[in-house]
Amino acid sequence: MNPRNPIASLPTHDVTNMPPAIGDQDLFATDIALIEGVKREGADWALDALTEFGRIAGAEETVEKANQANANPPVMKAFDRNGMRINQVEFHPAYHDLMALAIGNDVPTFAWNNPREGNHVAHGAFNYLLNQVEGGVLCPMAMTYSVFPALKTTPSVAKDWLPGLMRTEYDPRDIPASEKTSLTLGMFMTEKQGGSDVRSNSTQARPEGAEEGIGAPYILSGHKFFCSAPMSDGFLTLAYTENGLSCFLMPRWRPDGTRNGLFIQRLKDKLGNKSNASSEMELVDVWGVMVGEEGRGVRTIIEMVNGNRFYCAVGSSGLMRQALVQAMHHATHRSAFQKKLIQQPLMRNVLSDLALESEAATTLFLRLGRAIGLGETDPKEAALARIGTAVGKYWICKRAPGMIYEAMECLGGPGYIEESILPRLYREAPVNSIWEGSGNVICLDVLRAMHRDKEALPAFLEEIGQAAGMNDLLDRFIENLKAEFEELGDMETRARRVTEMMALAWQASLLVRFAPSAVSTAFCESRLGNQWFGAYGTLPQTTDFEAILNRAQGIA
Repeated sequence: MNPRNPIASLPTHDVTNMPPAIGDQDLFATDIALIEGVKREGADWALDALTEFGRIAGAEETVEKANQANANPPVMKAFDRNGMRINQVEFHPAYHDLMALAIGNDVPTFAWNNPREGNHVAHGAFNYLLNQVEGGVLCPMAMTYSVFPALKTTPSVAKDWLPGLMRTEYDPRDIPASEKTSLTLGMFMTEKQGGSDVRSNSTQARPEGAEEGIGAPYILSGHKFFCSAPMSDGFLTLAYTENGLSCFLMPRWRPDGTRNGLFIQRLKDKLGNKSNASSEMELVDVWGVMVGEEGRGVRTIIEMVNGNRFYCAVGSSGLMRQALVQAMHHATHRSAFQKKLIQQPLMRNVLSDLALESEAATTLFLRLGRAIGLGETDPKEAALARIGTAVGKYWICKRAPGMIYEAMECLGGPGYIEESILPRLYREAPVNSIWEGSGNVICLDVLRAMHRDKEALPAFLEEIGQAAGMNDLLDRFIENLKAEFEELGDMETRARRVTEMMALAWQASLLVRFAPSAVSTAFCESRLGNQWFGAYGTLPQTTDFEAILNRAQGIA
């Protein structure tokens, strides 16, 4: 029996009006907003590579590997058969296949292997594509990408680690980093008593010998409460020396070839992100090297944090896009009341609204990627990236769970069943909002960026102001946003509202400037006016639903 054309009759009834399997997806070629954004933001040179990867990531074979990796989560293997402590995690073969696919296509280090304009834009696009199918392997990809700025603060560490991180041949072996064909890095930040308040950490570090400070070896002892991807080859962490909280690189293996003192206590049983291992870790006389200045650990590691936040925004955008694709596929093939669902007026409203949310998220993360790349040499773009990363991470990640749920509801019961990809997308969505700072922490970081970087808010206002005069609703919304900044006394209480307004203004500005009028008009009328009800499917009747849905389906 051909699985694409199963028997359509059973002893009691014929099987009719059931959408066919979606099959291989061409994730890049059918995403008009993504293609336009990649070109606009300076990464047109990567179109061929993205086109090829879009087919690879969307293939049924890749989706099935993701299904297997999530149905067979990793298991802890603390000891070998001889009772020796090895602190390993065993993964299903499908997980290793997905890791090989990602690293083989340079998903973790595409930006660093292509130092040119638009490199972070293309990098984000690669990860957006893979996130639509499997989020678990993107955790080590995110941390490997994000660690580069921190390692570059310490030349001796960069020399030892960057070449291995930039190689594109997956090596799953648990052996010393110097013997491997490629490397991945992770990050252990939080502890039980502090969470996001890393200055309450208790882990201690003492010099191994007479040498102290940047690049010197230290011995660390303490605990870490959330340690994702514990089979990475090394990890950045924070620990206290006599001179304050500092950043360290801890390899899985010591320079003398013995295992480092990283003791996995247990694996976390998480809501989602099932294929990826997250653990609790005891640090018992762990050998590490100080990265960055002593006592400036937070400043050293913050660039890694920001890189991971960019990934969160990218990942949530990918999840939303795939949820939309699934909903549109179902509605295109399912009939009710003598019409295809996609022809039903209210369903058209819902799907169009979901399409607006997806395109707004995609457009924002691509612009943010350009700011990150240009920010390496342009102070104004760097300021925009600093505040914009927090704004984008907060809003896109907040919108993802509700949007994916609404897409699930478009399928009804079949969308709630595990055979559908939607339950996995739905479970995956909250982690991006929680990881690297949940909502309150991110909004406070937006305020902190305003106060610490005097160029951040002006850069942001200049960015959104480029759409001035192009949409009356947006013009009024921006004026209301500016009024929020006139009185800073109680800003912390208003931080969520202000951050939300900033995100909506940025998305609207980008859409007004670059998207078709059907998209930008509907977005502004639904999000910026006084009639936004919050639920999807409340677009005004004047909306050009046909144009929006055609664009979302890849119909030019």
